[in-house]
Amino acid sequence: MPRFFLFTREVNARTRLAFFLLLALFAIPITHGSAAETEAAFSRTQPRKLTFQTDWYPQAEHGGFYQAVVKGYYRDAGLEVTLVPGGPGAGATQRVTRGEAEIGMGRSDTIMLAAVNQGLPLVLVAAITQHDYEALLVHEASPVRSFADLQGRTVIASPGQPWIPFLQKKFNLSFDLRTAKGGLEAFLADPDAIQQCIYTNEPFTARQRGAQVRILPIASAGYDVYTTLFCRQDFAEHNPTATRAFVAASLRGWRDFLEGDPGAAFAEILRLNPKLSRELLVFSRDEMIRHGITTGEREKGEGLGRMSNSRLRDQITSLTELKIMAHFVAPERIATWDYLPAEAK
Repeated sequence: MPRFFLFTREVNARTRLAFFLLLALFAIPITHGSAAETEAAFSRTQPRKLTFQTDWYPQAEHGGFYQAVVKGYYRDAGLEVTLVPGGPGAGATQRVTRGEAEIGMGRSDTIMLAAVNQGLPLVLVAAITQHDYEALLVHEASPVRSFADLQGRTVIASPGQPWIPFLQKKFNLSFDLRTAKGGLEAFLADPDAIQQCIYTNEPFTARQRGAQVRILPIASAGYDVYTTLFCRQDFAEHNPTATRAFVAASLRGWRDFLEGDPGAAFAEILRLNPKLSRELLVFSRDEMIRHGITTGEREKGEGLGRMSNSRLRDQITSLTELKIMAHFVAPERIATWDYLPAEAK
C-alpha cells in the first residue's frame, strides 16, 4: 500500500480518537468544588457528626442547645451534635480554627477581632442573643448610679474587654482596673466594689449570699454585642446543608426552651454541672425572657437568630475608632446570612 494512504489512514485514526476524547470531555460533569456537590448526605438514621464548642460551663445561657440535644431536634435535622463546654482558657476561636470543633459560640466583637486582627478564617452565621448580658454589678447602697459615676473608682473586670475603653471614651472616664479572678468573694467583701458580671446569673448568686445588688447593663451605654454562632468560612461553604441544619435546630431548641417547658434542658445542665441549682436556672431563664436577651424587640426588627448588618457595622466602626480593630471591614466580610432560616433573615 502506498505511503500516502498509510499516512492518511493514520491521520484519520488520530482525528477520530481526538474527536471521541473531546466528546468524552464534554460529557463529564464539570465541578468547581461547589459545596452542594461535595457535601456528604446525612439523615436521621445516618446523622452527620458535629462538635459544638460553647463559651462556658453548662448553664441556662446555653439552655436552647441542651434543649435541642435532649428533645432530639438535632437528630431530627440529621445531626449528631456533641456539646463541648467552655471555661477559662477554652479558646473557642482557636479550637474552631484548628478544626477541633466545627461550630463555636462567642461574642460578636471577640470573633470579629479574631478574624481581622489575627487573620483567623472565621465567619458569624447566627445570633443567639440579640442583646449583651454583660453588666457592672454594684451594691444597692453604692453611690454609683450611672456610668459617669465610675470616674476615679476601681472596676473588677477581665482585662482586654472592648467595652472598657468604649465606656472610658464615651463618658470621658478614668478608672482603675482590677483583674477578676472568678467568683464574687472580692465583691461581697467590699461594699464599694464594682464588678463585671453576667446579669442573668451573678446577681442571683450575690443575693443568695445576703447582698443587695443592682446592675448597670453595658448595652445601656450603647455597646451592645451579639452572642453568636461561628465557624470556619470553608466549613460553611463546603457544608452548607449541615450548617443550615445546625442553625435551624439550635433556634428550634431555643424557641422551645424559652416558650415551652425547659425541664429537659434544666435536667441535662444540672447533670453536667451539679454545682448549679434549679433555682438559679429558673432565674436565668426568667431574666433572659424579661429583658428580651435572646428574642429582642420585634418592632426594632430583632428576633431569634437575626443579625443586623447595620449593628455589626456599628460594632466594627466602634472597634476601629477605639484602635482595637486593626482596620475597618464590611460586615459581609466576617458575617453571612446564607445559613439562617427564612424567618431569621
